[in-house]
Amino acid sequence: MKFIHLSDLHIGKHVNGKSMLEEQNFIFRQILEIITKHNPDVVLIAGDIYDKTVPSAEAVQLCDWLLSEVTKRLRIGAKLFVSSGNHDSAERIAFGASIMSKSGVYVSPVYDGVVQPIPVSDEFGEVMVYMLPFVKPTIVRHYFDDEKIESYNDAIAVAIKKMNVDTSKRNILVAHQFVTGSERTDSEEVSVGGLDNVDVSVFSDFDYVALGHLHRPQYCSRETVRYAGSPLKYSFSEVADSKSVTIAEIGEKGELKLSFEPLVPLHDWHDLRGTYEELVTKSFYENTPYQSDFVRITLTDENDVPDAIGKLRTIYHNILELRYDNKRTQAISNGVVQHVDVSKTPDVLFSQLYEMQNNQPMSTEQSEFMSGLIEKIWEK
Repeated sequence: MKFIHLSDLHIGKHVNGKSMLEEQNFIFRQILEIITKHNPDVVLIAGDIYDKTVPSAEAVQLCDWLLSEVTKRLRIGAKLFVSSGNHDSAERIAFGASIMSKSGVYVSPVYDGVVQPIPVSDEFGEVMVYMLPFVKPTIVRHYFDDEKIESYNDAIAVAIKKMNVDTSKRNILVAHQFVTGSERTDSEEVSVGGLDNVDVSVFSDFDYVALGHLHRPQYCSRETVRYAGSPLKYSFSEVADSKSVTIAEIGEKGELKLSFEPLVPLHDWHDLRGTYEELVTKSFYENTPYQSDFVRITLTDENDVPDAIGKLRTIYHNILELRYDNKRTQAISNGVVQHVDVSKTPDVLFSQLYEMQNNQPMSTEQSEFMSGLIEKIWEK
């Protein structure tokens, strides 16, 4: 049996105010081509379908289009499984689930303590597919108050125990949790102190665990437990990452083969660093994709460049972030109090503080408002 594992679509996501819908539309078309090429028996989407629990109308339309196109490309009898993640509303994702199941589209219901497997057959018999939406300890504890559930690990362990998995069969779990030891990126929600950690051992009953939640494709100690990763980069911590679609083939019990299809984005991400003069020199950016791709620029100038982001955007059209790395910012990051130049007026000092905190200067309207406010204070 061949199946495709996807996760963390985050449809409707914005990064620093920039909508990713165009990027998502582009990459989803690649995914559809991969589905057509491999003709899988099953497609698994392991959570975070949307980026927000209440997605925009445009995000819902894109999701509807994607799922419709996936089902068009699946052969008769093939199935699509969609599970909710921590960014989704489990109730909204589950809407219409009973109707869609008649068309071979299975959506995870709101967790109620019972996870019913859905069988998919091949020449070796049945493969049982379980969908466990993102759950917190309080949710699982509500249904099993006789169990000791104090952590995420306890919650997932109990939820799986109550599935009564028949380990003589081939079993697949679609889940959305953080497995201890896995690599996070900056675009994921982090629980303080690692409270959301789940040990990989809780998944021992399954022949493959299709995980979502972390955006970097990776195994979790064993080949049978894997994060597919997000299809797109959503933070600069992912600059060096390569995105892909996971294709898995499961044969008889214990037989698993994985392969990967690379995904090429409409715009890649780059982390650029240097002085303002270096970055605006034509030889630095010509014959590179920097002008159209997403970039984060770190200026190393000791003095702030007036309207730096506005000037740089004439060259680098998709700047998502501008920051400084110099003696001043290093002193701040090291907890050193910077000496205040008392010769500077309050207007100038506030303007510098604003730009340091926001990576861009105040607008003319903001400057005029601040100057007027300072004048009123001094008058009193």
